[in-house]
Parts: sequence; C-alpha cells; structure tokens
Amino acid sequence: MTKQDIRLDLRQRRKAFVDAMDLAELCAHLAALTARVLREIEGASCVAAYLPVGPEIDPSAILDAAAGAGMRTALPHIGSAAAPMRFLAWQPGEPLLPGPLGLLQPDPEAAAELAPEVILAPLVGFDRNLARLGQGKAFYDRAFAALPHARRIGLAWSVQEVDALPVEPWDVPLHAVATEKEWITR
Repeated sequence: MTKQDIRLDLRQRRKAFVDAMDLAELCAHLAALTARVLREIEGASCVAAYLPVGPEIDPSAILDAAAGAGMRTALPHIGSAAAPMRFLAWQPGEPLLPGPLGLLQPDPEAAAELAPEVILAPLVGFDRNLARLGQGKAFYDRAFAALPHARRIGLAWSVQEVDALPVEPWDVPLHAVATEKEWITR
C-alpha cells in the first residue's frame, strides 16, 4: 500500500468518524483532547498550532487557553511550495488572510516570526512509533527539522492510527500524539 493509498483510506476513516458524531459528542471529544494537551504544555512560553481544514482536530480551544495563560501563540504561514513554512505570531481573534492549500494564516507583513517551544501539528495518520503521515508536501517535516528543540505533538482522532507507517529519511517523528481517547508517547 502506497502513502497515497494510506492517506485516502485514513481521510475516509476520519471523515466517517467525524460525520457520525453529533455536536455534543464532538464537543466532549474536543474538550477531553484539549484538557490532555493543556496539561502537557503547561509552562511553555510559545505554542504554535493550526486552524483545521475539513475534519481535522480543531485546536482553537487550546490556542484560546494558551493565550489566556500568557503564552505566545502562532500559526503556520506558507508563502509557496518551495519556501519553508514559518510560524507567525497570532492571537485568537486577530485577522487572517487566505493562503495556499485552503489555509487561513497571519499577515506576514504584520506578524513576527516565532520559534515555538511546542508545535501542535495536524496529521492524516500516525502509528505507535510516533511516525506522522501528513498531506504529502513535507511542510511540517521541514519545520520540525528547522526547529529541532520544539516539542512536536500530533493532534488526531483515534481512527487515524495505523499499525505502522512507511517512513522516509526526511520524516521527523513526533514526541507525542493526543487523541480524543489518550495521550500517546514513547
């Protein structure tokens, strides 16, 4: 099975899982995941997350709580496919601009670039070795490599777990994965 086949299967699983939940169940799952992550990032000075596309885990409550606790918060910014992804300062409620790949991102002219201590990353799939399967553009792997001291935490629904993912030399593993059911680390 190729990475593209795995992505297709996992995207279908994720969508079916989210579509099967009612709003109360979705909110309860997100609250449990948010509480898990906030316990683990307590004391960080700068946290980067993302705004979800489709049925990805929504880390908005984590960003809100982190900002409320005095942490600096950041979102990814992608300028082009060849340029590295950067993390730009952003506080919940500040304006965003449309970017590539359906992303909303801070204005690079108005936001400072930050080097977060914690990076909360979306993913398509993961395994218990903390391998991460992303969208296939390697933006996060390049950002992880550029920020080797940042704690890398994947956010995922439990149905996005697989037994083992194929790993390339440039793939950077996560330090942990938070799902609606558990905190996974090695």
